Amino acid sequence: MTITQLRQQLLAGETTSTAILQQLAGEIAARDPQTGAYLSHDLESAIAEAAHADLSLPLGGIPIAIKDNINVLGQPCTCGSKFLSENYTSPYDASVVKKLRAAGAIPFGRMNQDEFAMGSATENSALQITRNPHDPQRIPGGSSGGSAAAVADHTAIAALGSDTGGSIRQPASHCGVVGLKPSYGRVSRYGLVAFASSLDQIGPLTQSVDDAALILQAIAGYDPLDSTCLDVPVPDYLTNINDGVRGMKLGVPKEYFGTGIDPGVRKNVEAAIQKLAAQGAEIVEISLPHSEHAVATYYVIAPAEASSNLSRFDGIRYGRRAANPTDILDLYKKSREEGFGPEVKRRIILGTYVLSSGYYDAYYSRAQKVRTLIRRDFETAFQHVDAIVSPIAPTPARRIGAFANDPLHEYLSDIFTISANLAGIPGISVPCGTTDFDGGTHLPVGLQILGPHLGEAKLLQIAKAV
Repeated sequence: MTITQLRQQLLAGETTSTAILQQLAGEIAARDPQTGAYLSHDLESAIAEAAHADLSLPLGGIPIAIKDNINVLGQPCTCGSKFLSENYTSPYDASVVKKLRAAGAIPFGRMNQDEFAMGSATENSALQITRNPHDPQRIPGGSSGGSAAAVADHTAIAALGSDTGGSIRQPASHCGVVGLKPSYGRVSRYGLVAFASSLDQIGPLTQSVDDAALILQAIAGYDPLDSTCLDVPVPDYLTNINDGVRGMKLGVPKEYFGTGIDPGVRKNVEAAIQKLAAQGAEIVEISLPHSEHAVATYYVIAPAEASSNLSRFDGIRYGRRAANPTDILDLYKKSREEGFGPEVKRRIILGTYVLSSGYYDAYYSRAQKVRTLIRRDFETAFQHVDAIVSPIAPTPARRIGAFANDPLHEYLSDIFTISANLAGIPGISVPCGTTDFDGGTHLPVGLQILGPHLGEAKLLQIAKAV
C-alpha cells in the first residue's frame, strides 16, 4: 500500500504501526534474499518506536527505509563499503531523519547502494549485489538501487535515497517507482556521508507522486547545521498537486532525443509527452546546447570533490584499520587500499589528478566554467517553459555485469540526469510504461521532469498528471 492508503487504515484503527512493521519484516524475509535490497534492519528498535507513534502527525506510524549513507542513531552506516561495514555505528541522526521522526515516521532498514554512492547499478557495493525485482538478472540502477528495489518489491513502503548525478531518478526509472531529487539547498545534507558536496541531495523514492510530496514536505526546509541549506519558505506540496497541466509550457530538449536512445524508451517517453499535450500542455522544442559536455564536466567535478571528502577515511578516527603497519604513512595507505573498492579508488585517483598542481586550471577550473554554462542553459530555457520533459536513461535496466570492464560506458548511462545536479535544479522520475530490451520483457521506463530551482511543487503537479 501507499503511505496515503496506510495512513487511512491507521487513522481508522484498521491496522497498527507494529502490525505494518511485522508484515514488512515477513515480506523482507520472503523476498529480499533474492532482491538483496536490505543490508540490515532492526525490527525490535522499530517496534519500540511504533509503540509511541503519534498518528496525528503527517507520517505518523509509517516505516521509511533509509539509504545506507544517511546516518541513523545507533544504526550501521556502511555506505556499501568494507571501510565502514565492520565497526561503525552512527552516533547521531541526520537532519532528514530527525525531520522524519518529527513527522511521525519510523526509520526502518538500511538499504544497499553503490560504494560511497559511486555507481549507477548497485553493482559497486562491497557487501552484496541488488537485483531488479522486475528481472533478477538485471540491475536496479544506482546508486540508490536498494531503496528503489525495495519500494518496487513492496518490501518497503517508501525510502530515502541520495542523488549526486541521477542516483535517485535513474533507479526509480529502472524499477518503475517515483524518485524525486529536490533542488540543491532545499533539503539538509547534514548526516549524509558526502560524495560530492556541491552535487549531493537527499530525496524520496515512493510508490506514488502523492507519497513523494508527503515525504518532501517532511524533510524540506532550513537547517542551520548545513551551510548550503536555504532559509526560504517551504510551500505545501499537496495544495495544487491535482491541478493538472492545462496552460503549462513543457520543453523537449532536442539534445536528449538524438542517437543512442533505445526505441522502446523513446516510444514510451514520447507517448507520455503526448498524453500531457492531450491534457492541455503546450509542448515546445528547446535547446540545452552545453548538455553534450555534462558527463565530462561531472567526471571532473564529482571525483575532485570525492577525493577531498574521502580523505577523512584514513584508518585513524573510525572505520577499517589495517593490521601491522610499519608507520603512519603505511597505515594510511594500507587502510585505504584494503577498505576501498575499485570504483572508489578510480574516482579518488581521477579527482586527485585534476586537482593537482599544473592540472587544476586545465581540468577542474575549466569544468566549473562549463558548469556555469550548463546552468545558464537551464535558466534561459525556464524563461520560456514551465518545465522540461525527457528520458531518464538511454536504455531500460541492463543485465548485471554487462559493463564490468567498461566503466566509461557506465558513466554515459547518466547522460540525461547529470545536468540537473550540475545546475542545482529539481528533477523527478515518474513511470511512463514498459518495454522489451536485450531479451528482457516489460522493463520499466521513467519520464524525467525538470524544473527551475525550488520548483518542486510544479514538478509534482506535472508528475501527478502523468
